[in-house]
Amino acid sequence: MSAPGALLNSEAIRKDFPILGRTVQGKPLIYLDNAATSQKPYPVIEQITSYYERSNANIHRSVHTLGEEATALYEAARDMVCRFIHAPSREGVIFTRGTTEAVNLVAASWGRTHIQPGDEILLSVLEHHGNLIPWQLLAEEKGAKLVFLDMDEEGRLRLDKLDRLLTDRTRLVAVTAASNVMGTVIPLRRIVERAHAAGAPVFVDGAQMAPHIPVNVREMGCDFFAFSGHKMLGPTGIGVLYGKPELLEKMPPFLAGGEMVREVWPDRASWNALPWKFEAGTPNIASAIGLGAAVKYLDQLGMEAVRTHGQALVREALTALSTLEGVTVYGPPASEERAPLVSFNCQGIHPHDLAAALDEEGIAVRAGRHCADPLMKRLGVAGTARASFYLYNTRSEVEAFVQSVQRAIALLS
Repeated sequence: MSAPGALLNSEAIRKDFPILGRTVQGKPLIYLDNAATSQKPYPVIEQITSYYERSNANIHRSVHTLGEEATALYEAARDMVCRFIHAPSREGVIFTRGTTEAVNLVAASWGRTHIQPGDEILLSVLEHHGNLIPWQLLAEEKGAKLVFLDMDEEGRLRLDKLDRLLTDRTRLVAVTAASNVMGTVIPLRRIVERAHAAGAPVFVDGAQMAPHIPVNVREMGCDFFAFSGHKMLGPTGIGVLYGKPELLEKMPPFLAGGEMVREVWPDRASWNALPWKFEAGTPNIASAIGLGAAVKYLDQLGMEAVRTHGQALVREALTALSTLEGVTVYGPPASEERAPLVSFNCQGIHPHDLAAALDEEGIAVRAGRHCADPLMKRLGVAGTARASFYLYNTRSEVEAFVQSVQRAIALLS
């Protein structure tokens, strides 16, 4: 494990990631689209392969050796995730297909039970569509209202407006932990405390937090916390919803079928215990096991070291981009307030054209609206380019990225 405050040895770490050895357009790959999905290390790939080669069987159903091995691997992954987020018990750790499914689970199960006509759901202007559309649909169905907490011009939430927006009609606060566009890391404990004082539970979209920042749901105090495996070295198709067990116990099932039942009669059924009540059917066993391997890999590095490394890279990117004429960077200026990503625009250049020019040099960045249309409208832009960093990225890659942006500006403008 890295010492607290130490930078990671990213050159050594890169040897664990086979894709980083390839070339793109004849150039060495520089992968800076980690906010969309991260790359996968050998321990994750090998763990998934090992499951399919040695222990492939369905879980929770069989007493034969392969079934027991698969079940043990799957439930061990849940225990690793439980420790990773410091959940008080494994009963509150539910495997989903990703953050989006976790939001939909809470909206459909908790929301349909608790939201009534005239109620309010408080969101922020920073939200990804995944933490917006499910609440829009719920509000439309129930006759409820969505209320939005605005940001300042540097992308920080206007917490001075929070108490005014929290009313006796507020039934839920649903906010991102870190913006996938502005990079803003949200002061969650302050929001949770004030929401709870107003009698509202809090749902946290942790998709951009869990890969980069230590997560402690007990200290945070949130009622629900969701994140995706593929953004934190794990496979696609797997995610986690943490919920306080006392809330989950009272929620009706989200999906119905096998495994989520305790006993079934022709006209009724009783539900399985937590967490399996919310894991209907055959789950994504291999990906859950792969997520366990990803969590183990991150634990060995140390999440404080992962965070420090990301902050160092984003600090260098912010400093270097600020020297380029015609470049507008969005979000807080201090790296300590950010997840490790930078969204920006170059005057007179469409973000897609910029991304295509960088791809010609082997550099992968994201360009577009980033599934955050309301935020783009708030910024008054059609989209942005975004470079996002992770534990295998290096200072030399940041330097090469900024130099490529400079060359693209000279070429395209």
